[in-house]
Amino acid sequence: MRILILGGTGFVGRAVADLAVARGDTVTVFNRGRRSPVGGVHVLTGDRTAPGGLDALRTGEWDAVVDTWSADGQVVGAAAGLLRGRAGHFSYMSSRSVYRFDDDDHQPGLDETSPLVSVEDPDYAGHKLRGEHGAQTFDGPVLLARAGLILGPHEDVGRLPWWLHRLRRGGPTLAPGPHDLPLQYIDARDLAAFLLHAAATGLQGPVNTVSRSGHTTMGEFLTVATEVTGGRAQLRWTDPATILAAGIEPWIQLPVWLPPGPLHNMLHCGDVSRAHAAGLRCRPITETIADTWAWLPDQPPQRTDRPTLGLDPHREAHVLAQ
Repeated sequence: MRILILGGTGFVGRAVADLAVARGDTVTVFNRGRRSPVGGVHVLTGDRTAPGGLDALRTGEWDAVVDTWSADGQVVGAAAGLLRGRAGHFSYMSSRSVYRFDDDDHQPGLDETSPLVSVEDPDYAGHKLRGEHGAQTFDGPVLLARAGLILGPHEDVGRLPWWLHRLRRGGPTLAPGPHDLPLQYIDARDLAAFLLHAAATGLQGPVNTVSRSGHTTMGEFLTVATEVTGGRAQLRWTDPATILAAGIEPWIQLPVWLPPGPLHNMLHCGDVSRAHAAGLRCRPITETIADTWAWLPDQPPQRTDRPTLGLDPHREAHVLAQ
């Protein structure tokens, strides 16, 4: 296939480029040129937020386009419109954040028909929903890949990297419970495989692209990560109420973790039957963690448009002491 990746050097885009090149596809990446590309790709340079920034895409034809843009959704529409008639399929990397969250009533099983946030939402969810709307200006099949938690090598958000560095440091370690809390996520490489498969089969519409709920648990996640990083950490399983009472912020200060309740139901208990029926396959958490640790540099890349993650060691020690 002839693949155009809008992005292609970061986390998910890089995984798509890696896999497509390995498969023998002809791969073009379009980005600002701030990071080194995958070997074997053709590079087009431009800033899609600037006037004339898409000029490098005014010629050329592709079988499939993958757009990983995560900021202002208006630029997605500009690219999709420009590529009308010159590509066969368009995949937009969206997010399950586009679903409307109601803290009073959010049960497990959220699917692609669930209510969405307002298109006027000024935050990340609104950007993603506006990106979905923009992608619809493409005149062929459009896949809206609504991912959730994404892990794996080259992660630049910092969730799994933070845990790996923390566990490598060792000693008594705050482990947020319960131990059997189900997690729902996807390895970026499995997401890449699904996006390329979707392009080849013409899959379209919104699809929740994460593992089944309980593909791993908080207990397995931290136990495997402890073993992979050398077994130095002593996990101290702590009740969610104790963690919340200490003012520790889930997801940010303890990445990946959300206490049982409506938000956990939304992020870790969604209905993914459509994606799995369409061919999504997810590797074991052991492989994701081991490969991320093998890749992980001393100072992993950190996106500047996302909050800094992790729990202060002194605060962690204070909670454990109590």
